[in-house]
Amino acid sequence: MSLGGTTAFVGDSLTEGGRWQEWFAEDQAHNFGVGGDTTDDMIARLPEIFEVKPDTVVILIGTNDLAWRRSVEHVVRNIETILVTVRRELPDAHILVQSVMPRGREFASQIRDINRHLWQFAPTVRAQYLDLWPALALADGELNPEYSDDRLHLNDSGYDAWLAELRPALEALHRQPPSSRAITLPDLSGFSDRHARG
Repeated sequence: MSLGGTTAFVGDSLTEGGRWQEWFAEDQAHNFGVGGDTTDDMIARLPEIFEVKPDTVVILIGTNDLAWRRSVEHVVRNIETILVTVRRELPDAHILVQSVMPRGREFASQIRDINRHLWQFAPTVRAQYLDLWPALALADGELNPEYSDDRLHLNDSGYDAWLAELRPALEALHRQPPSSRAITLPDLSGFSDRHARG
């Protein structure tokens, strides 16, 4: 699948572990994933992303903040800052912000709160929102163990599951003007049994 132009995949170790140049070989894919990055770290390195003048920016960030006991409000405020800054510096870019991925179930409530805020905020800066939870989470919010060996990082099956959601989302993103509404609405009431096994 060709997205056209330059695409920046921005995030922490989850993004860093992706083979974006291989998976999107017809495009100029740049991997801006840095292991251990928090939302504060991403804000600090936004200028290096802007240097490549990407046509599309794909963002996944926030899970490491929780390991540092940052509040939901801190994470949401920082991701909103990231989105506002990207839109200001790249006014014509397509922006896709992805839900914070599930990890251990003990983080599920916080992550759901973060994702609910991201879903609501994304359209205000003409960004699209992609909800990855139905594909990756068990009913209780645990990252599906088929997709991870440590309840956080993805194995090959996990990346396959992510790509299965990401590819059509990016295709839809490029068929629509940046001002359109969110691609996928999050399930705010939890997950049905049909999503229990991802």
